[in-house]
Amino acid sequence: MAHDMVFNSVVFLFCFMPLALLLYYLAPGRSKNAVLLLESILFYCWAGITWLPLIAVLVLVNYLAGLFLGRRQAGGRRLVLVLAVAVSAAALVFFKYTNFLIDTLNQIAGLGLSSLTFLSVLPLGISYYIFKLISYVADVYTRKTEPERNPIDFAAYVIFFPQLIVGPIVRYRDMAPALHTTRGRCTVRQAEEGAAQFVFGLAKKVILADSIGALWTDIIAADGIGLANASLPLAWLGILAYSLQLYFDFSGYSQMSNGLSQMMGFTCPANFNLPYMATSITDFWRRWHITLSLWFRDYIYIPLGGNRHGAARQVFNMMVVWALTGFWHGANWNFLCWGLYYFVLLVIEKNLLLKHLQKGKVWPRIYTLFFVVLGWGIFTANQPGAPLALLVSRLFIPQGGVSALYFLRNYGVLLALGCVCSTPLPGWLWEKTRRALPLRLLVFAALLVLCVAFVVASTGSAALYADF
Repeated sequence: MAHDMVFNSVVFLFCFMPLALLLYYLAPGRSKNAVLLLESILFYCWAGITWLPLIAVLVLVNYLAGLFLGRRQAGGRRLVLVLAVAVSAAALVFFKYTNFLIDTLNQIAGLGLSSLTFLSVLPLGISYYIFKLISYVADVYTRKTEPERNPIDFAAYVIFFPQLIVGPIVRYRDMAPALHTTRGRCTVRQAEEGAAQFVFGLAKKVILADSIGALWTDIIAADGIGLANASLPLAWLGILAYSLQLYFDFSGYSQMSNGLSQMMGFTCPANFNLPYMATSITDFWRRWHITLSLWFRDYIYIPLGGNRHGAARQVFNMMVVWALTGFWHGANWNFLCWGLYYFVLLVIEKNLLLKHLQKGKVWPRIYTLFFVVLGWGIFTANQPGAPLALLVSRLFIPQGGVSALYFLRNYGVLLALGCVCSTPLPGWLWEKTRRALPLRLLVFAALLVLCVAFVVASTGSAALYADF
């Protein structure tokens, strides 16, 4: 059975990426987007061509909608916008949530409906490219960008393989200048910086995320000790490990994506900015999955009215945004609970806490980390070995169980390294080597060799956020 191609696989690192970059660099300026599109289609179809017609239809519908919306005096622009968004959203809802709705109806009404087996595996990247399509037609409608008239260029933007698996959700208007640059799109400086970004992201994924994540797996896996047998300190240690794993996995993939994009001449916005250094929950969401937060702000919260219609309407708008943010991550009730959990925290902060948090130095960071780590407990509660009620009881009711000391001995160095790498220190040290080129090259080479060793030794584990 074929599997999706992941950035941390031997096939991608030693076959697909070198050949894709070589062909892209060799292609004449006007042909680069066509080459990029063909490479992206091959990447998309690596595990099979089942869902290629789906993405082709969605690209065509939104391309034609963009052309219509770009006309100056066209009547019916709002209707075309609504139809284009409805088609994209309907595709996402059908493929991602149909089986969830069937299961929910069966549980509530006992209907005994059969789930659709062909929907058991989500089409690759659908959560990400649908949001790119919606942002594109919305931006053309509001005249924030001109429509793309070349269908190859538009398709290359939508299916752009560095962003296909786990984003980031980059808007057309941010990529359009490079897409239309036919001469000098890729510079040596960009390639160097992009390669460094890619290797740092790879290191986050294969050295830190996968290694630290083994602690949580040791607790909740079928052949692990079992969460019910974990002591209170071990439960907290496990959920802390999961928090670090999720951060390094997702930020690592985002950094690899942006590094690849930069090697191809595209400068994309950072998706993470040291989120575990945040001083409030509000600050955390300015630093975590930045492109998703901004997407919900610009295409859901502001169109609903934002904060322009009084406090009660603002709270309602926030509730809608956070319910949708939760459900975007997956068809499971724990994700809705997770989204509403943040809605409650943010409403409390906005009305009561924020002014006090801004005066503090240390306690705001502790407060933020506590609630964020607890939030990841809700987030991961759809895993078979970690039901939410059991996890909460293990985190808050002092009781005996397997000690944390054994796990601290085995994972202590990795956890400490993870905590250090969540701070500005690694970035600061890397900047210090900017003038010392031999040292910079040595660090880069050593990290690359280490990453390759980890990749070869592993099985190319998929990104956690590829499931969302």
